[in-house]
Amino acid sequence: MISATPSTNGPFLPCTDTYTGLPRRIRFAHRNVSVTEVIDSWLSPDHRYFKVRGDDGDTYILRHESHADCWELTLYERSGH
Repeated sequence: MISATPSTNGPFLPCTDTYTGLPRRIRFAHRNVSVTEVIDSWLSPDHRYFKVRGDDGDTYILRHESHADCWELTLYERSGH
């Protein structure tokens, strides 16, 4: 897993919808990816997960730890194009 705290190397999630808490953008050190689709979301006892598609066509699974307000990128899958 890659930590999603703000840093020069790791990704972090700078923008979520304030009403739903859904991710809208993933910011990496050298690029931003807009979330074009929330494919799925689910809960575990301590985390919320979001499977999203970015404007780059790639798929990401993001994990949000609510208590610490910490995001992690748990899966990255490059599109076939």
